Parts: sequence; C-alpha cells; structure tokens
Amino acid sequence: MRVIAGAARGVRLRTLPGTDITRPTVDRVKEGMFSALQFLLPGARVLDLFAGSGQLGIEALSRGADFCVFIDENRGAVRIVEENLRAAGLAQRAEVHCANAQGFLAGTAEQFDILLLDPPYRHGTLQALLPSLGRVMAPGGVALCESERETVMPQRAGELVLKKQYRYGTVLVSRYEKERPKGEIEA
Repeated sequence: MRVIAGAARGVRLRTLPGTDITRPTVDRVKEGMFSALQFLLPGARVLDLFAGSGQLGIEALSRGADFCVFIDENRGAVRIVEENLRAAGLAQRAEVHCANAQGFLAGTAEQFDILLLDPPYRHGTLQALLPSLGRVMAPGGVALCESERETVMPQRAGELVLKKQYRYGTVLVSRYEKERPKGEIEA
C-alpha cells in the first residue's frame, strides 16, 4: 500500500496484519475517491474516521488538504497511523486520537470540510453515524463513505443528502453533502 499522488507520492504505508482490524482501500477505489474530491482538497480540514492505517487521510494531506484528524479506537491502528504520518512527512499537519467514532463526533466542536469513512463492513455503522455527521461538517462539506456494493444507503440523513454513488467491483462509495443554509451562495 502506498500514497498514490501529491507531495508524499510513492511513500509506502504500513498496516496492521490481518483484515479483522484494518481493510486497506485498494488503489483503484482510492484514486476514484480522490478524483471526486480533487477541487475540494486544497486548504481543506479533513476527518478520517475509522482511520486504520491512515491511508485515506494521508492521501488527502499529500494532495493538499491543510489538516487531518485521524480517529480509530484500536491502539495498534493509532500507532500505525502515527508511523505512517512520520514516514510521509505529514505528522505536523495531523492529530491522531484513539477514540470511538460516535464518541468523538458527539464531543468535538471542530468543523471539517471533508469526512472520510471506511468502517467495518456488515455492522450498519455508516447508517447509524450518518445523521450525526452534519454537526461536524462545514456548510457544503462532503462525506465519502466506503461500504460493500450491496449496502443500501439512505437518500437523506439529518442535514446530509446523498449526491452520488460510485461502484468499484465489490466496493460502493457514497458521496454525501451537507446542505447549505437557505439563501447562502456557494463560493
């Protein structure tokens, strides 16, 4: 697994052994995800929930995001994220927390432009978290949610609206956007 574009392009990233804790996003899916975000990344504040190895947030930083907060509840995964950030030379633009995703979302006052979610499959985690994401998203913010291809994602969840879905083999990536307040003009 490696960073595929940007300032840290080509840097090899470590992951925890096995697939019970982390499930790395394949390059084809990662490239598609970041193609969808390319114009939003410069200067963005990013939240990588269920960070695993940190590859999604590191890719965002490598491609121009200003800052990324990484959340994972597994201490081993948190150590791997910290190692990968150092290897990519991006640690100074990141925070890494060992925390439960729901607890972090409920307790933070931060606002993010981009949310990256790749939770464990088959647990209904995305559907449970979606309604609470709007609270931490800036107006016009985007959440990319990775799931199994057959997952049925809601059209609306709180302040979020499903805008597009991308299919890559067995993977489904759902793009949600936070609605802007009525009368607000997009920059």
